[in-house]
Amino acid sequence: MNDKNIVRSRIGDLRSVMRRLSVSALIIPQADSHGSEYIADRWQSRRWLSGFTGSAGDLVVTLDDARLWADSRYWLQAAEQLAGTGISVAEEGRPGVGSIGDWLSSVLPVGSSVGIDASLVSEARAVAMGAEFAEKGLRLEFVADPMADIWSDRPQLPSSPVIIHEERYSGESAKSKLTKLLADAQAHGADALFVSDLSQIAWALNVRSLDLDCNPVAISYLYLSSDMNVWFVDESKLDNQLRGYLALQGVQTAPYAVVQNFISNLPASVKVASDPTSLPHSLAVALGTRLVSVTGCASMLKACRNEVQIAGTRQAMLYDAVAMANAFYDLDCKLDRSEKVTEIDVADLLEHYRSQQPGFLCLSFETIAGFAEHGAIVHYTATPDSAFVLSRDNLLLVDSGATYLSGTTDITRTFSLGNPTPEQRRDFTLVLKGMINLARAVFPRGTRGAQLDVLARIDMWRAGAAYLHGTGHGVGHCLNVHEGPQSIRLQENPVPLMPGMLTSDEPGIYRAGQYGIRCENLILCKEAFANEYGEFLDFETMTLYPFDAALVDVDMLDDDQLEWFNRYQRRVYEQVAPLLDSDDKREWFGKKCSALSK
Repeated sequence: MNDKNIVRSRIGDLRSVMRRLSVSALIIPQADSHGSEYIADRWQSRRWLSGFTGSAGDLVVTLDDARLWADSRYWLQAAEQLAGTGISVAEEGRPGVGSIGDWLSSVLPVGSSVGIDASLVSEARAVAMGAEFAEKGLRLEFVADPMADIWSDRPQLPSSPVIIHEERYSGESAKSKLTKLLADAQAHGADALFVSDLSQIAWALNVRSLDLDCNPVAISYLYLSSDMNVWFVDESKLDNQLRGYLALQGVQTAPYAVVQNFISNLPASVKVASDPTSLPHSLAVALGTRLVSVTGCASMLKACRNEVQIAGTRQAMLYDAVAMANAFYDLDCKLDRSEKVTEIDVADLLEHYRSQQPGFLCLSFETIAGFAEHGAIVHYTATPDSAFVLSRDNLLLVDSGATYLSGTTDITRTFSLGNPTPEQRRDFTLVLKGMINLARAVFPRGTRGAQLDVLARIDMWRAGAAYLHGTGHGVGHCLNVHEGPQSIRLQENPVPLMPGMLTSDEPGIYRAGQYGIRCENLILCKEAFANEYGEFLDFETMTLYPFDAALVDVDMLDDDQLEWFNRYQRRVYEQVAPLLDSDDKREWFGKKCSALSK
């Protein structure tokens, strides 16, 4: 049976479950029970059913149709992977493409029931979805694990060991953080706090694990109160040192599987604060009237780095730059020798050299190495069947990063492997201008990301180009590469940019079927100055790797942008070159850090 027939067979099995549950449609979200972006194999139901491997996008199955909602990052990938499966792609965000509720109300009779696993939908989404469906004459039904009877070889939950993230990296004890978190919950009228978000738990407890690919977290829940602090986790992951450490922080442990029973048996008078955007609906039901919804319980405290974390992030950037220089030096040498090099080889080189750096834990996401038209697929993943062989006639886009004990990195560079065309140089320079414009921003305290986003887009808009993804996302500290609460994007986000927040700066231009261009650095929000108009903030560029000067049309840069570019290239060389291990590499790197002049 080929892959397409396997998908059709599995969808058929799911429809049998739907008939047994008496639902006319079933939503299979790309989600776990913690609101995570990247999820363990145990929860990869949508991928198992459809074959689509993107990190976002919900599958919706009716008794005679199926559709997958994918955002602009995945339109091309979803179309390729779902071709021939009987599952169509709804290009979310494209004009005229409605919501899941819009589509279901157009194909189902009024009064139809739509099912979703109560443990895989957040309380916030469950409330919003239920209200939308009711307006459209549909009924949302919460069901229990519809995959149980059809996914016979389903993976178990991971069981990676837990390690302590020492205070020399975190800059604050877990006991101190727990005290702050509980005080914040009490300020919202609650007696206790329940945390579902895995990155918030890892940050609060100063622990790390590798339960999820590329996210150094442990699958768990955390309950805090003045009476007891309980961490619900697979206790086989904890050694004696970890148990002793937790005891010193005032934390006891309990099995992960008992959390629902624990929540259900709390006294009715206890008010429990929890974030509805990560709390699963099944546990919200268990909390009942005890629940006090508080969005972003720990996210702001976690997002604003202390001085120890900022220093560690600078160190992580240096580690990463050395790894990248070694990898791309090797790549250039291989291409000069006319060796066969594929997109997968590029990713392997980067992982090899990053893994040799001090404190390396894992990649911060699966490396995106897209040559030629693959660079236009925003979240492209090379496979042995799809990987292009590199040649000296197009652009290579590489988006990659790593998590070290000292910090997390995320960087995109676009390289010309030959002689770039005037259109490629024009597009690259438009993207570079946007990235520089945002990096140079100065703004009053209280400014939100949506108010700065236009800085990255205005030059390409004037040239008739655009990109659909956000310009910037928050980055965790030795944690997840995509974190909030801040963002820089067209859509409104009420969270202001605050000192200590690390955010990406990554505009791009994508020419379908030709090439993709993205420039990305990480920028740290910091205090700039204060005057009679108030306090002002700006950004420090943290990432340390040169841009390909061969792709820059210097006449398109204004004087301030050119000065920024040359100053950046010089700073990168001065900080990174002394750490390279040979004169040949330093000479090669010096050429890559070349300045420009008009």
